[in-house]
Amino acid sequence: DDEVLADKLPQYDWLHLHHEDFTGQFGRFYASYHNYPWYKENVRLLTELAHKHGFEKVSQLKLAVVKKIREYIIGGGFMFAMCSATDTYDIALAADGVDICAEYYDGDPMDPHAQEKLNYDNCLAFRDFQLSMNPLEYEFSSIDNSLHRNIPPDQDYFTLFDFSAKWDPVPTMLTQCHTRTIKGFMGQTTAFRKQYLKPNVLVLGETRPLDEARYIHGELGKGFWTFYGGHDPEDYRHYVNDPETDLSLHPNSPGYRLILNNVLFPAARKKKRKT
Repeated sequence: DDEVLADKLPQYDWLHLHHEDFTGQFGRFYASYHNYPWYKENVRLLTELAHKHGFEKVSQLKLAVVKKIREYIIGGGFMFAMCSATDTYDIALAADGVDICAEYYDGDPMDPHAQEKLNYDNCLAFRDFQLSMNPLEYEFSSIDNSLHRNIPPDQDYFTLFDFSAKWDPVPTMLTQCHTRTIKGFMGQTTAFRKQYLKPNVLVLGETRPLDEARYIHGELGKGFWTFYGGHDPEDYRHYVNDPETDLSLHPNSPGYRLILNNVLFPAARKKKRKT
């Protein structure tokens, strides 16, 4: 957050966001973990950071960060987000100027009319979603399909779309993989319910029987953004304090190949050359 607010993003071609909560609700871990030392420390550090930058609340700090990132994309940057960094990014933008945080998170009640005050025009990918009004629920809004997925883990796969390298070079690069069928994996934000996608969003991968998108892409100004649902492609149901995945054990992981595509994508974009 320090670097973003210090306007250092333009120094980089690419920004990767993962298990982030841009709404200022500390990941909505309160119900299960508010007595844990790591949760208390996270709240303390983020609150101090907000005050350092002149904000009363963490939600205000995070809103300033997402606005800086949006400026970065408009100027030609590329943002790749996974898990809760996807939907909470748009939720924060939609809730600009609206208190959507309960007293557990910022010390005062949320605006009882928050839902009707959301501005979906601010969002990159989503529209018409409903906020989770239960502050103790481990869910931010109706965007995520985690609570609606009725599928056994051994049947959980999503399919990549095929694109023409000639006519759709960017989607082609982002979906390069040795297989078109990818093993699914969960996250706080697992997948995006299609009914809440904006019309201009390009779906790169989907689980059609569940009517969900797993991998989506779009343009903003001179830049691009990509959202990828789920937390860890090689850890189906990742929990707090689970060990990190040893990537050396998964050299041919299709799920991680999609992440690699996004890492390499900025380098593949044509640069202006002197003539």
